[in-house]
Amino acid sequence: MNRPAPVEITYESMRFLITHNPTNATLNKFTEELKKYGVTTLVRVCDSTYDTAPVEKEGIQVVVSSLLTCIHSRSSFVDLAPIPFTSVLV
Repeated sequence: MNRPAPVEITYESMRFLITHNPTNATLNKFTEELKKYGVTTLVRVCDSTYDTAPVEKEGIQVVVSSLLTCIHSRSSFVDLAPIPFTSVLV
């Protein structure tokens, strides 16, 4: 399956990489792509489709966004503090 290319967004001193959600089958290539962009924190905003252990083993912190909880519970939007590291939204 073809996946769209990652999109990098810069805001002030922060960089964000928006990309597709990988599967366990595509996780190695996905992790290499994250390393190529210098990602240090991955913020998961969708349901899990992969094991986070291999990503964390590469030194990339995985955070599950509370936005996902809000979407599932249909509650009001909560403000998320920006993460001051190079981040990726998956």
